[in-house]
Parts: sequence; structure tokens; C-alpha cells
Amino acid sequence: MAANSGAVPEKRKIFVVDDHPVVRQGIAMLVNHEGDMEVCGDSDSAVVALKEIDRLKPDLAIVDLSLKDGNGMDLIKDLRIRYPKLSVLVLSMHDESFYAERVLRAGARGYIAKDEGTDKVVEGIRRVLTGEVFLSDKMASKMISTAVGGRAGQGAPSVESLTDRELQVFELIGSGLGTRQIARSLHLSVKTIDSHREHIKQKLGLGGAAELVKHAVQWVHCQ
Repeated sequence: MAANSGAVPEKRKIFVVDDHPVVRQGIAMLVNHEGDMEVCGDSDSAVVALKEIDRLKPDLAIVDLSLKDGNGMDLIKDLRIRYPKLSVLVLSMHDESFYAERVLRAGARGYIAKDEGTDKVVEGIRRVLTGEVFLSDKMASKMISTAVGGRAGQGAPSVESLTDRELQVFELIGSGLGTRQIARSLHLSVKTIDSHREHIKQKLGLGGAAELVKHAVQWVHCQ
């Protein structure tokens, strides 16, 4: 009989991207408690995360949608292009019913709300690491119903009709930023932001700038 080599299986490496230090520490404690996985690094910045992920080569990245220097959705898209084999799991306070489908289209493999229990977070990490898609039961049922029955009864114009970039602009308007500030924040031209503003007004059936700001502020406050 061959002798047991005694080799210890290599732990799966997790990288955490979140703008709150307490959240990053909490995830690290949760993950490191598991015997077969560990947090290999973390960041509050999309720019730093890209550099560190390239250096550390993690198996999975846990990403929040709100980051210190940008939008988690953009980071997910960058990761899909640069590291197509890297699994991404979103852990966020934002409404799953609105964002889950968007993050899956962007390249993530799952979505967990931050108010879920720690057991769900561990389950989500393990499921995504095995190549599965992880959503709450309620969200999975909603997406299946949509796929089977289509989006019937759309009704009034909805924020769901906005593209990811238009949604970013809409949220920044609602956060009190002007056109030039939004342009600097997203590294786009003022002309491009003006174009996005016009498209948003058209899609939402809004009459002018004041009405756009009012609706954007209401949207941000409801999130």
C-alpha cells in the first residue's frame, strides 16, 4: 500500500472588495474560519483591487457595488475581461430584485444581500466556487418566471429600462452631483454626461432638469 503523502490541500483564495473596513474584516473572519478557504487580500478601491488580483491570483472575488473610487459594476466588467476564469460574487446592501440580473449580465456568478446570515454567505461562496450561480430563492424564482413568461405588463416607464451607465449617472444626480462633477467622477466628457441625461429623461418620461433631479433624489433615498 502506498504511503500517505500527508499533503495538505491548498486553500481556495478569496479577495474582498468593499469600501467599509469593518465589512472586509468581518468577511475575512468568516472565510478564514473555514478550513478550506482563506482571504488572501482586500481593498476599498477598484484600481487597487485590479492590481492586487493580478498579483495574488485569487479563485474568487467578493465585490460590493459601492466602492471608494467608483462603481462595482464597472469593476465586475473589467474582471470579466481581464480574468475570465475568476469567479465573482456580489455582496451588497442594494436591492437584489433590481441589481441581481444586472450583475449577472456584467459577469458575476451570484448576488447576496448584506442582511443575509453568515451561513448564506458561506453557502454562496462555496456554490460560486464550484461554478454554480447563487441567488436568493425568491430572486431565482423571479428570474425563472421572467424567462418563461417574459416581461409582461411593463406599465409606466421604469428605472429598470436604464443601461448600467445611465443608472450610474442617475444615481450620481440623485446624490447631488452636477454634470461636471459626474463627468470627472466617471472620467467622461461633459458632452457624454449631457447625452446620458437626455436619454434618462426620455426613458423615464421626464420633462426637464428639475424633474430629473427630483426623481433621482427620490430613487437614491429609497435605496
